[in-house]
Amino acid sequence: MHPPTGADRVLVIAPHPDDETLCCAGLLQQAVRAGAAVGVVWITAGDSFEIDAMVTEQTLHPKGAGLEDLGQRRIREAHAAADRLGIPRAQQFMLGFPDRDIARLLRHPPLEPLRSRYTAVSAVPYAEALHPGSPYSGAALHDNLREVLDRFRPTILLVAAPQDRHPDHSASGALALGMVRTEYPGVRVYYWIVHAGLKWPSPHGLHPRHPLAPPARAAALHWETLALDEEQVDGKLAALREHRTQLEVMRRFLYSFVRANELYAPAP
Repeated sequence: MHPPTGADRVLVIAPHPDDETLCCAGLLQQAVRAGAAVGVVWITAGDSFEIDAMVTEQTLHPKGAGLEDLGQRRIREAHAAADRLGIPRAQQFMLGFPDRDIARLLRHPPLEPLRSRYTAVSAVPYAEALHPGSPYSGAALHDNLREVLDRFRPTILLVAAPQDRHPDHSASGALALGMVRTEYPGVRVYYWIVHAGLKWPSPHGLHPRHPLAPPARAAALHWETLALDEEQVDGKLAALREHRTQLEVMRRFLYSFVRANELYAPAP
């Protein structure tokens, strides 16, 4: 894969805090080095990952305010990781829509907002979000994302592949791709993937000199490899270590993405 040039504007659509680092930290560092503009938009605050909340809140049944506290913590970690990758704060966009409910949100009837099954709220609860109080509706998510695209004007957009097993990932990728194809012609869209089966990436754990091979689940895509130098691998690891809540519960899986390369597939 050819790295970005100084004329590019690279935007990552991250369903949750940490996805931007797992998929794209190396490319983002290369873009910054080349003089390109870089940005990230987090669709959710990752506030419904109950295993995280069980650890951070020390309760077997985290709900409501405890999960919002988790969201606040993950927002802070996301900004710290993005700072390390060279993304200016003005180009870090948190939307704050319902974690683990994005696919359901986009199918939800438009008559009333969706109520999160986890936080029990029906509007964006975070003051740090692009639009606090935005109702949990497909139309509001579409409008929030359109505002980011209008502000940032990407030339390269990095989105989750349809084969990604996490429904927030595949749904957010499909939403972004559909918007770009109809409203922003000329933007180059590349897929990335994180959730491709329990055995991928293999082996789990920190293996920074090993190559990352395409997953069998998404073998139909035309994957391109982006080689990372030692400094970029170290930078990716440093950014990943800012996502402390995630590392507490799934360290070996997350470290599996710190490899000698990253993988991207041009969207059709």
